[in-house]
Amino acid sequence: MKLFAIRGGIHPEYRKELASDKAITALPMPQRLRILLHQHIGAPARLLVAAGERVLKGQMIAQGQGPVSAPAHAPTSGYIESVSEVTAPHASGLSQTAVVLVPDGKEEWAPLPTPLADPLTAEPQAIRDLVAQAGIVGMGGAAFPSVVKLHLGTQRKLEMLVLNGAECEPYLTCDDRVMREHPDEVIDGARIMAHALGAPLVIIGIEDNKPEALEAMTREAAAFPEVQVRPVPVQYPMGSERHLVQALTGRETPAAKLTADIGAVVHNVATAQAIHHAVRFGRPLIERVVTVSGRAVREPRNILAPIGAPVTALIDFCGGLVGVPARLVQGGPMMGQPLPSLDVPVIKGTSGILALNAEETGEAEPGPCIRCGTCVAICPCGLVPLEMAAFIRTDNLDGANNLGVTECLSCGSCSWACPSHIPLVQYFNYAKGMLKTKERDRAKHERTKTLTEAHRDRLERAAAAKAAAAAAKATTKGTPPAARQPRAEEPAEA
Repeated sequence: MKLFAIRGGIHPEYRKELASDKAITALPMPQRLRILLHQHIGAPARLLVAAGERVLKGQMIAQGQGPVSAPAHAPTSGYIESVSEVTAPHASGLSQTAVVLVPDGKEEWAPLPTPLADPLTAEPQAIRDLVAQAGIVGMGGAAFPSVVKLHLGTQRKLEMLVLNGAECEPYLTCDDRVMREHPDEVIDGARIMAHALGAPLVIIGIEDNKPEALEAMTREAAAFPEVQVRPVPVQYPMGSERHLVQALTGRETPAAKLTADIGAVVHNVATAQAIHHAVRFGRPLIERVVTVSGRAVREPRNILAPIGAPVTALIDFCGGLVGVPARLVQGGPMMGQPLPSLDVPVIKGTSGILALNAEETGEAEPGPCIRCGTCVAICPCGLVPLEMAAFIRTDNLDGANNLGVTECLSCGSCSWACPSHIPLVQYFNYAKGMLKTKERDRAKHERTKTLTEAHRDRLERAAAAKAAAAAAKATTKGTPPAARQPRAEEPAEA
């Protein structure tokens, strides 16, 4: 099959060899789990349990709210110690509400939703309902509620489901291991999603630095003519859904549009596995595979960890740290979030925990921009990073917006390639956040203005109606009795 070139991109040191040959190993259950109510894009889940309550494994402990949200479930049976604020796995170090669960060691399951006997002939809505109940979100890191994407088939005519097995971030090997060890579950989940979407074709894109995963997935897909497995070049950020679709199909997603607008919906391979578990067995998303790596980790591994497990437990399971890490990261080193400490919980979007030493980070003091144009040449979105950064440094956010800063993927390619070590992606993340805040404030102002005008109109209409009634009453009082119309009960004079 023909592949298509994508613009720009880089080839960092991938360092996947640290963990790629380590089979997935289950983490022993920690003494406490802290399950955040907000582990996804959208509204936080609404709490359903209270301190002192016993819960069962798989029991829903928080319910999704609104169209973009996801519920949370107990990863094991035990007692709710508290509902309290804990440090979130985010660079801000801010706290979020979490359910603190003390496992009782019984692993007693709650009653689960009834699975579908044959999902591939079931009504698509039945699949979507199970995925929603299971609290499944995109497990590549974005954590977008998966059921929302599965509804795209009701709004657009889709030609294909693209399964993202590129895993282009350095160090991360969790998707690689899932494809190598559970290709049957991934393929089945993909076919179920395609049926729910009404998409006749499934294309699975895997970077060709994962030969074992390619072999396993190709072997498993051979029985299904609608499923194609294709190797794609090793080129960061191949895992971006827009660029993966372009590499596989040659179709470019227009600015401010979705890949669904050009006929393709993209899901992660681990998401497909989670959907297999939810639809075939009724199991919610209560655990995930996490790559723990970096040269500051004594024994890098791929760990199946319950949601809410403390990161310290994963590090200890890997033999602890070697020295003091120069940087702690959740996710990959390019797009991941710096961690404020190891005292944070695993969430649904935690694909990796990296402890990097000073040699790996290679940090240097930023210098002045020399306008070499390297960032322009490698930007996969065709943006002009050096000009956008110049606008942002002078707080000219509108200028950066006009140059397309909101189309930035935050992939970090420009920062990685910059010879002056300018943290360009940080400028762009700042600008996008500020522009989003401005847009939210503008929308709030417009809403307030609309409500104020509607209130004024109501008052004016009420005043006009009152004045009209008073005038009519005054007119009636001034009319001679003989000129008045007779009431229905009074006979008219002959």
